[in-house]
Parts: sequence; C-alpha cells; structure tokens
Amino acid sequence: MRAAKKDIVLETVSTTGKTVAQIKSKLDRDEEIKILNWLTQVDYTPQQNDYFKRRQPGTGQWLLLSAEYQVWLKTNKQTLFCPGIPGAGKTILTSIVVDDLCKRFQNDETVGIAYIYCNFWRQDEQKAEDLLSNLLKQLTQGQSSMPDIVKALYDSHMKRGTRPSFDEIRRTLQSVANLYLRIFIIVDALDECQVNDNCRLRLLLETFSLQSKFEANIFATSRLIPEIMNIFKDSVRLEIRAREEDVRTYLDHQMSPRRAFLRKNQVLQEEIKIRVLDVVNGMYEISLRLYK
Repeated sequence: MRAAKKDIVLETVSTTGKTVAQIKSKLDRDEEIKILNWLTQVDYTPQQNDYFKRRQPGTGQWLLLSAEYQVWLKTNKQTLFCPGIPGAGKTILTSIVVDDLCKRFQNDETVGIAYIYCNFWRQDEQKAEDLLSNLLKQLTQGQSSMPDIVKALYDSHMKRGTRPSFDEIRRTLQSVANLYLRIFIIVDALDECQVNDNCRLRLLLETFSLQSKFEANIFATSRLIPEIMNIFKDSVRLEIRAREEDVRTYLDHQMSPRRAFLRKNQVLQEEIKIRVLDVVNGMYEISLRLYK
C-alpha cells in the first residue's frame, strides 16, 4: 500500500515538474517573440513566399548551377553581385537563391541566413536602422535560444522607453554574427534602397564589415546604377537577364495545357518561341543602351 502511494506521489511530482517546465518554456518563448518584434515588426518571410510562388517551376536553375554561384556558395567571404535591367527577374531570382540556401542549411544551426527586399514604396520602414535591425532579428531567430546580448539590449531600453541607436544595433549584430560559423546576407533591389541620410551606403558598409570580420557571404541585386555598380566593381558579377531556357520553360507551360492545336503543331510552337526570344533579346539590348 505504501509503495503504491509512493508511486502516486512520484508520478504527481513528475507531472507537476513537466507542467512547470512547459509553462516556463512557453513564457520564455513569449518573451523571445516580444523581443524579436521589439527589434522590428517587419517580416520579409511573406514577401519571400509570395515571390517564390510566382516563379515558373524549373526556371532560375541557370543561376544556381552557374560557376559563379557555386563558388559563392562553397567559399567564405564571397560577394556575388547580380545587376540587371528593369523587369529582368531580379527579385524572383533572389527568392530562388533564398529558398535554395534555406533548404540547404535548414538543419545546420551554425549557418546564419538573413535577407532584405528593398522597396521604394516602403522607405518609411527601411531606414538604415530598420534594415540593420532586421538582419539582427533574422540572425537572432536562427539561434536555438535568445542571445544574452540581445536580451540585454532589450532590457536596457525597455526600462527607459527608448530605441537603440545605429551603433548599438551594429555592435549587437556583430556579437550575434560571431555565434555562427557561416553567414549569408542577401539584399535585393539595392537601387530601391533610399539614399536619404546615406541609408544605402550605411547598410552596405555594415554588410561589408560583417564580411570582413566574420567572412560573411553577400548576394546583392540592383538595376544598372553607376554609383552601385562602382561599389561592386571588384566583386564577382553575374548579370541577370531573361535566359533562353527560362523563356522556353515558361512558354512550354503556357502553351501546353491551353492550346490543343499548339500541342499538335511542334513547328508552330518552335516558331512562337523563336519570335518571343527575338523580342526579349531586342528589349534587353535597347534597355541596356538606355542604362549605359
């Protein structure tokens, strides 16, 4: 009888212990979410998901399979700059790169991945401090637990009701970056990053600082803006343009299910593809001259 009572007591203690642990875990998680949202409420994940869904399946593989991308992927402290004319597909290809990295390293906590989609129409939430805070937020999310340096930053400012300065964010970002063995930073549409208050320059300087100190890899896209092109003049460059294989994949998808007479006429299909490719290449050449 005593043994049975003892078992019941032990089971109760064990259950209570598990419940307390679960409550503490939830409280800790709620606190982490609060801190992450305090850093910035901007979340690029919905944009990433939306851009990636817009791609035509099978397209963009030329970039992932390119020698430039493969070297960038496998070697630390590399910069891959991908300029292109308006409408070349830079943002969709950026989403393909982000997806590739996230899938490759999804189970590797030693690899940090952070990305930004610059948008001219959202400049009110894309000041230099905001963009840097977002990089800090994403790298913090990649850790299994909240880094003490981030919690300390939050605590010090919550007491006073203040916001961290650019330098505080920069220092905290570097401390968190130091927790990783490898870091990938992706910035799309640098040309749409505001130039007021040197926002674009400050973002790039801090990004290159992470590369210098922690051997971070940088992937960036932009229109053919001389000022930006000059910043990346010593970087590996891979121009983004409509590739023949992508155009053909897209046209195959558009023609095959909807036009029965096209499915039966391979010659006509090929003629359409050639004509469309001629138009695409012609538009590219014209745009390239305009941007020189």
